[in-house]
Amino acid sequence: MYSIDPTLRALRVYIATLAVLFAVLVHSAGAGAAEIAPLINALAQGNFDDREKAIENLAATGDAGVAPVLEALDGGNLYLRKTDGSVWIVRKEGDSLTLVDPRSGAAAGAAGADEIEKIKVNNRLRRAIDAALGSLTLLSGDVATRLNAAQAVFKSRDPTKIAAIEKAIAAEPDAGVKIAMEQARAAALLTSDASDDIKLASITIITARGDREALELLQSLADRSTGPVQTAALAGAHSIASELAAWDAAQNVWYGLSLGSVLLLAAIGLAITFGVMGVINMAHGEMVMIGAYTTFVVQETIRTSYPGLFDYSLLIAVPLAFIVAGAIGVLIERTIIRFLYGRPLETLLATWGLSLVLQQAVRTMFGPTNREVGNPSWMSGAFELGQITITYNRLWILCFTLAVFAILLAMLRYTALGLEMRAVTQNRRMAASMGIATSRVDALTFGLGSGIAGIAGVALSQIDNVSPNLGQSYIIDSFMVVVFGGVGNLWGTLVGAFTLGIANKFLEPVAGAVLGKIAILVLIILFIQKRPRGLFALKGRAVEA
Repeated sequence: MYSIDPTLRALRVYIATLAVLFAVLVHSAGAGAAEIAPLINALAQGNFDDREKAIENLAATGDAGVAPVLEALDGGNLYLRKTDGSVWIVRKEGDSLTLVDPRSGAAAGAAGADEIEKIKVNNRLRRAIDAALGSLTLLSGDVATRLNAAQAVFKSRDPTKIAAIEKAIAAEPDAGVKIAMEQARAAALLTSDASDDIKLASITIITARGDREALELLQSLADRSTGPVQTAALAGAHSIASELAAWDAAQNVWYGLSLGSVLLLAAIGLAITFGVMGVINMAHGEMVMIGAYTTFVVQETIRTSYPGLFDYSLLIAVPLAFIVAGAIGVLIERTIIRFLYGRPLETLLATWGLSLVLQQAVRTMFGPTNREVGNPSWMSGAFELGQITITYNRLWILCFTLAVFAILLAMLRYTALGLEMRAVTQNRRMAASMGIATSRVDALTFGLGSGIAGIAGVALSQIDNVSPNLGQSYIIDSFMVVVFGGVGNLWGTLVGAFTLGIANKFLEPVAGAVLGKIAILVLIILFIQKRPRGLFALKGRAVEA
């Protein structure tokens, strides 16, 4: 007698177990394929009624692998091979026809046109195919696919998909997708001949959804219903409408903040130059335009030479736009503005003429048409916050604006230039008598205001057309913001920009875009009659004689 090593015995048992399991898996897979194959072949048999039943049987398997077969049938690419009655997907490549296995997707050689026959479908079968594909996607292994399928059922409200979606709900592991499926089931039940009790329960689910599609569904149900169902549908619609009105107000506030951030960026530089120097600079909008074109040049250079850096293009453009626009601003102050202090009409006309010169120079260099400035990936797209849609480019511009505002406040408060600018703003003569070179402060102030306008152009290039007329769209609004908030007061400019932005967005739906702006202008004129120096007037300038 020979004894067997216990370790060897255990290894043999382990190998035998694996062999049995492998055999079972192979048998199961083969059985599954064997069960599906006759259902696929049945698509070519009998009349249209028989084929509709075959489609339903395929959908009932819950096997997402049959979706390509149904899609091929719908697209006219499913054929019967006459020799053995099997069904194949046919791929057409020029004049040749290639048979493709409907289950594995593997090519199985060429076929002659006389060897195969297209499986015909009509509109009724196409509807059955759509329903079958919907039920199969509801059982997909991908969460996003199941969610999209549930949303499609909600929009279609097709009562024929109730059974499929109930089956999907029972098997759904994801809580969010399950809620979407339950809402889709409720929408389908409301269009079916279900009992009033079932419809009342469905109305509760739809009301909880609370969006515009739910409101439309309940309003439609109320129009065609009577009794308790109509009452419940009207109550649900009223509840959703009230909630949506609040969300609409919140959306308008967001739009107003977004517009206000744009106005603040465009006006903050003007607030500095106008507040410190008292100069009405009609060419301020062109500084914004120069910043936008600087962004365009940076992106073009990156596209042609360093495409991998495109997502950093705005980070590169911001300091360059500040330097370019600021340098041009210093040049303008040194060559034109310094000779016109105390002559507001001549200054206004000179800067207006300068704005025309700058616009024509840009047209000559870049052409009169709009230029494309792209959005980096981190500024593209949007997200939902409740019922509010927030785009990333507007959100980043708001954050950027507040950052610029904070940096500018810190600079004015904690740097030597800032202290000198504040001194000149409050009392120019006293500042000069204390040894401050007011002419140098004027040049640097004008350059600072122009540089900030340049970085405003970087931001505006992400939401507006980059063209020679870009700055003209914001110059009047910028002056309104500065005058309304208080000349030279940055906090007043901040409050004025956001106030006018929000007011404009609430007036637009009522009066229209043009009349809304006119109404804002009239209100500012009336306000200035009561407070000529704006919301937050600076103290101390009146002592200048």
